[in-house]
Amino acid sequence: MATPILQFGTSRFLQAHVDLFIHEALARDQALGRVTVVQTTGSAASARRLEAFNLPGGYPVRIRGLANGAVVDQEHRVTAIDAGLHADRNWTAVCELGATSAQVIVSNTGDRGYELSDRDGPALLHATAAPRSFPAKLLVLLFHRYRRGAAPITLYPCELVANNGTVLREVVLQLARAWGLDDGFKQYLSRSCLWVNSLVDRIVSEAIAPAGAVAEPYAIWVIEAQKNMVLPCTHPQIVVTSELEPFERRKLFLLNLGHTVLAEHWQLHQLPKDMTVLQAMSDARMRAGLEAAWEEEVLPVFDALGEAGIARDYLAQVRDRFSNPFLAHRLADIAQNHEEKKQRRLRPVVALANSLQLPLAQPRLRAALGLAAARAAHAA
Repeated sequence: MATPILQFGTSRFLQAHVDLFIHEALARDQALGRVTVVQTTGSAASARRLEAFNLPGGYPVRIRGLANGAVVDQEHRVTAIDAGLHADRNWTAVCELGATSAQVIVSNTGDRGYELSDRDGPALLHATAAPRSFPAKLLVLLFHRYRRGAAPITLYPCELVANNGTVLREVVLQLARAWGLDDGFKQYLSRSCLWVNSLVDRIVSEAIAPAGAVAEPYAIWVIEAQKNMVLPCTHPQIVVTSELEPFERRKLFLLNLGHTVLAEHWQLHQLPKDMTVLQAMSDARMRAGLEAAWEEEVLPVFDALGEAGIARDYLAQVRDRFSNPFLAHRLADIAQNHEEKKQRRLRPVVALANSLQLPLAQPRLRAALGLAAARAAHAA
């Protein structure tokens, strides 16, 4: 087991996005190599996925939806994963891989993945037990790599956090300072390790047990260019750009915000627990509320930024994606960590409208955030 790509997280999203991309690139000889996946939680479902990753034959990813007006219904057998390791049971092997053959680290550790744990401390640098938090896991792994004199490494966080690479780097550096680690190591973290901001966009609506997923045809992985970074693969749906922010803004303010607006209505009105996005888009009241939020409270922000055309083109794609007749994208899944998602997805739109001094009342977004209504004088 000497794979060049180390992945933290077993989620159905990673299976149907990053791992599928690498699988397709391997077939064209355009990938670094295969992936070792690390389970970081105690989830029983994750453990079953991990067992499946270690079986021959790969796992299924079914792509269903519409692309350019044509029906897409394909199944891929993804064989990009070489092995699955559990952080708590195989931490020594994870650190060995991170210190030797790994050239790239990919992660998607959930909405609270960057939170630290009081249970972690510097003694873990020399222990066989894994730290609790993901940032501490990275710190220990990179410390082993540093002590072994290994080459630089490129990290691609895929968590839905603005400037995720920069944020994760600062969290890990903060932890290195708190643990009193030497300046040479801190320079290694900040200069030799490349923490790349990236954005992933694909709706992955269902898991296939024990491993696999159902996803839409639309997919993109937008990566902010950095000098000397190592890509895990090249792929038609990977975009390397010097300007990540416009891509992030469109996804967060239109797609992610749209999901959260629907989830807010679903929660407030105690609608059926198995309701899907497709059903919500077919409900006249829910659809009207969402369209009003987009048209009256979000798109004027894009207009003010000079991004009117590209934002509306993206929104047209979002409407089609939300109305995909083949995906059972449950609002109950979207509503997980709902309060935190509202702060991340809705508040920045309100804040940006304020900073641009736009005459927007934004009543729906403000109500969801528990904010007072905008003053009439400002909205006039």
